[in-house]
Amino acid sequence: MTQTEMDARIVRYGDLRPCRTAFIDAHTPGSDQKENFTIIGGGVSESVDQHVHITDALGFNIGAAGQPPKCRNSLHSHRTAEVFFVLKGRWRFFWGRWGAAGEVVLEEGDIINIPTGIFRGFENIGTDYGMIMAILGGDDAGGGVIWAPQVIADAAEHGLVLAETGRLYDTKKGEHLPDGVSPMPMLTTDALDKFPELSGADVVPNHVARYWDLMALAANSPAKVIGETGKLVDRPGFEVDFLTRGSLVDDAVQSSDQHTVLMIMRGHWRLNRSGGSTVLNPGDTAAIPRAEEYSLKPAMTGEASLYRVVSTDDPAGETWKK
Repeated sequence: MTQTEMDARIVRYGDLRPCRTAFIDAHTPGSDQKENFTIIGGGVSESVDQHVHITDALGFNIGAAGQPPKCRNSLHSHRTAEVFFVLKGRWRFFWGRWGAAGEVVLEEGDIINIPTGIFRGFENIGTDYGMIMAILGGDDAGGGVIWAPQVIADAAEHGLVLAETGRLYDTKKGEHLPDGVSPMPMLTTDALDKFPELSGADVVPNHVARYWDLMALAANSPAKVIGETGKLVDRPGFEVDFLTRGSLVDDAVQSSDQHTVLMIMRGHWRLNRSGGSTVLNPGDTAAIPRAEEYSLKPAMTGEASLYRVVSTDDPAGETWKK
């Protein structure tokens, strides 16, 4: 792999290209300032304007959401895993049919593996622009987003209509559903009754890991965060490890027979590959192909941490069932 090929598989935080019309609530007050980023894979954006940085199918998707203070992402659900860690800011995650069943506040570095099959939303409750990094299960991320009925109704009042095909149409721009294409149907009462109302006591202990706990667990070796033997036990089609400067022997060569993605949380990390060497910074994402050898080490003194995502052969389906 040449240096150019290697660089093409790294998405720098400063190069991320946002889409401000990615979802049905893009015009709804309170949600109309959010930005969506699709870093690796097709993602779940409903807009043709969404830029995809790396289109490879790895068995999971990598994305991000950026929002100013008091901006929220409306209640929705997924058929596959949705994992977030906080890169910048302070965020409140909430869930349930009306968003009132439970909630948890996450600080920088904290990670949440939201149970599939529940409505969830999130908002930036910090004082500055915030960013959360996302891992979505499956190459097609479960076929898209399932919106709570009130979200669809609110969006229609502000000019956005989601077609049954999954594409978004903006009536304020003169767009209309094509002939023969119907709006995305709202969930029926019977379907809504199947979405569980989990309390914070149901979700937080088994689905949230705190940054400083992981720093301690990874002091001498990588900490398994999500996986069959992870702190958050799950098999969503990928595993997530947490690494600190003490987790790896400097320049120790490693590889995997699965796709690997490195997501930098804190500090600066030197990545050595067959095509050369580069430094990864907070917010950068690097895709490592199957069987490719690489090595990592912190490039500077001070705090250093990252999340490593590795595909598995587990099906990317529901990870929680009522």
